[in-house]
Amino acid sequence: MNFSFEVLQTDTAGARRGRLTTPHGTIETPVFMPVGTQATVKTLRNEALEELGTEIILGNTYHLYLRPGHELIRKLGGLHKFMSWDRAILTDSGGYQVFSLSELRKIADEGVRFRSHLDGSEHLLTPEKAAEIQLSLGSDIAMVLDECIETPAPREIAKSAVKRTTAWAQRARQYFLQAAQRNGDLPQWQFGIVQGATFADLRRESAKQLCALDFSGYAVGGLAVGEPHNLTCEMTAEATALLPKEKPRYLMGVGRPEQIADYVALGIDMMDCVLPTRAARHACMYTSEGKVLIKNARYAQDQRPLDPACTCSVCKRYSRAYLRHLFAAGELTAAVLATHHNIHFYLDLMRQIREAIEFGNLAKFSSEVRMRYAAGPA
Repeated sequence: MNFSFEVLQTDTAGARRGRLTTPHGTIETPVFMPVGTQATVKTLRNEALEELGTEIILGNTYHLYLRPGHELIRKLGGLHKFMSWDRAILTDSGGYQVFSLSELRKIADEGVRFRSHLDGSEHLLTPEKAAEIQLSLGSDIAMVLDECIETPAPREIAKSAVKRTTAWAQRARQYFLQAAQRNGDLPQWQFGIVQGATFADLRRESAKQLCALDFSGYAVGGLAVGEPHNLTCEMTAEATALLPKEKPRYLMGVGRPEQIADYVALGIDMMDCVLPTRAARHACMYTSEGKVLIKNARYAQDQRPLDPACTCSVCKRYSRAYLRHLFAAGELTAAVLATHHNIHFYLDLMRQIREAIEFGNLAKFSSEVRMRYAAGPA
């Protein structure tokens, strides 16, 4: 069904320049995926995302299951048609959102029983159900249900979570393959998720067990949740060392601009994070010179663009003084313009990283970005 992944180039550290092809377009990797939780990237129209060159976005299974419902989306032609987006979509399993409802859910080997944060209704999310929902949504890439745990976690809890994650992955894979057998080739790839908290041997064990299930791609989950950055990198390296070289690798929920190149150097091809959109709504913008906290009084009369080196339509047209005024006045346009810029910044950062891999100077580029952000916000 027009799926493929090829590694076009690698550098000495292990960074990969690749190309992921889906039925809804080709994605240049490494790639950053803007988060479109409820079938929308907050504050942005799809036309803006297309203008920015977004090739793939992430949708949230938990939220779409509860509202408007996966069956309704299926009846309306699938998620792409429902949201009028003809480029690629990855959907998570909903597991992270369910596990974050600590007072509203109960975990068992069968699955997770939880109460909706919307109306209190009770639901059971199983590995099979998560796969079924995502098949109904029709996303290009679907994640299996895994057990997310808090960090730091005791070893026994982390070990138990790995065991359950593997068992759930086996069930999800079986459900998916049986659906493919019944219906012919499915227009979807399914990814497994490596867990193991901050225990290197558990990360290796999880990766080996999931590789045996022959997923189309693999994610590394349960990281960047409060542990030091060097530990995130260490655990990621443990997983990527064992994951198939010919398949895409996705590090979930990362990252900060100064950290992204580090993950790419470990062989990561895909990543997502709410940071650029969430920070934008809180008046924090990322620029080639570091973070800009636009509410700062120093920008009240600053007629320069937000980032003189940026080519996005916001920086071409609007001044820092005007953007500060919008936030001070509580105008909705403030979040729209800030989000547009931040998404552009992240996508352009990935373009520069791909270029750095091609020219063999990723380490130098990474060091330069880190230095720009070391000084802290302006």
